[in-house]
Amino acid sequence: MRGLACVLMFQTHCYDSWLSPQARKTAFFHVSQLGGTFPAPLFVFLAGVSFALVTDRLRAKGASRNAIARTTIRRSAEIFGLALLFRLQEFALGYPWSPWTDLLRVDVLNILGLSMMLMGVLCWFTGEGSGEVAVAARVRRRTILAAFSTATFVALLTPPLWTTYRPHWLPWPLESYINGVHTFDKPQPWLFPLFPWSAFAFVGLGVGLLLLSAYARKHADAGVAALGGAGILACAASVWFDRIPVQLYAVYDYWHSSPEFFLMRCGLLLIVLFLVYAWCRWGWAQKGFRLLDPSEGQMQHRHGEPRTSDDFSGHARSVGDSHAHERRAG
Repeated sequence: MRGLACVLMFQTHCYDSWLSPQARKTAFFHVSQLGGTFPAPLFVFLAGVSFALVTDRLRAKGASRNAIARTTIRRSAEIFGLALLFRLQEFALGYPWSPWTDLLRVDVLNILGLSMMLMGVLCWFTGEGSGEVAVAARVRRRTILAAFSTATFVALLTPPLWTTYRPHWLPWPLESYINGVHTFDKPQPWLFPLFPWSAFAFVGLGVGLLLLSAYARKHADAGVAALGGAGILACAASVWFDRIPVQLYAVYDYWHSSPEFFLMRCGLLLIVLFLVYAWCRWGWAQKGFRLLDPSEGQMQHRHGEPRTSDDFSGHARSVGDSHAHERRAG
């Protein structure tokens, strides 16, 4: 899925960078740019899934909740620090044309680091000291519930924090982490504030832990298919909620800050998760590929004979034997 996100990101930015103003007015260009809205949710969502894998593995090894929180939050802080360094690099590359305010712009890497810190705090609250199987299952269920609840809370708070209840009293560099206002008079949809972007990470955390549940481990195909079905239902629910006449918010913007749009994107993420799983489980990914085919004679012996896989495995065994002999001799 990260590979798909990278391909979509490259396609969007690279294709856009090389076009003339006239070419940007075509219908094909506008369709091609739709894929550019998907990489960021994918990256943040997958950060949550990876976080679930890491914390579950640490818990299985008997790590305490304090140790898990310390490890994950420290790593998240490193990512946030790298995000700040990246902003410094971008400013230096664009100097003297880049405004100094770009140093404080909230980009996707910033929000990845902060979201992972928040997930570390959440896992500390839901964790327990014991690493027993029964305790681990209980902690997993509790964390799943907390992760999805937090994502819902963030999504529901996003519209007022972008409009009627903006934290104007904060300096703009801090408010920008809440709603992406930056130096402008209103939040910018092209930035990555905690509301709503951190919610994708918490959804990923919940989904990742669901995939690690006892049922999903025994019935992987059915488990992932159920998530794909949930994604379809989420998309349908998004459309239905958008069409009902009752609105909870004074200012409603479906395409930027609404919980309905967040629900739609989460549904699409789950559908993509199923499609990627199906591709790897039953699709062409099962066929695999070899960068070099020994049968075609692309790699030759010194005497011109094609190498075979036995040659390489034999060489690997001989290297391993020599290393083992050196260790025994030492």
